[in-house]
Amino acid sequence: MVKNIEIREAVLDDIPEITSLFRDTVRAVNGKDYSEKQINIWSSGADDIDVWEERIENAYFIVAEINNFIVGFAHITKGCNLDGLYVHKDYQRRTIGSKLLRIAESQIMSEGYEIINAESSISSVDFFDSHYFEQIKKQKKSYKGKGFAYSIFSKTL
Repeated sequence: MVKNIEIREAVLDDIPEITSLFRDTVRAVNGKDYSEKQINIWSSGADDIDVWEERIENAYFIVAEINNFIVGFAHITKGCNLDGLYVHKDYQRRTIGSKLLRIAESQIMSEGYEIINAESSISSVDFFDSHYFEQIKKQKKSYKGKGFAYSIFSKTL
């Protein structure tokens, strides 16, 4: 467990740190479940700065910090969809993801929704299982011309 975690809404100036965390985490954590080509394509999403700007400006986007260093982030779209939750590769399994999830769930409930939905890489299935999500289905989707296995989860709040 990590102490002194601060959660705040993301700002555009956070993009370099957020995208670095995203790229490094995908490469280090998801590499065991996806091919090198898939990881290269997925992690290249860090370079889509316009997408990150749009997320921060139009979604509920929060970051977790320890000593002013971003160690995780989460964002919600369309009211009740957890569109992303990433924890720095060096801070995995230290309650940061759980704290981000609890705050995201609180935000969703405050907006009047009674359910949270999430799409998850196969690397994150255990995390969602341990937080009482129901796995609705497994499927594949195409991203930049490559197929990726993932799961759809849902949880009643």
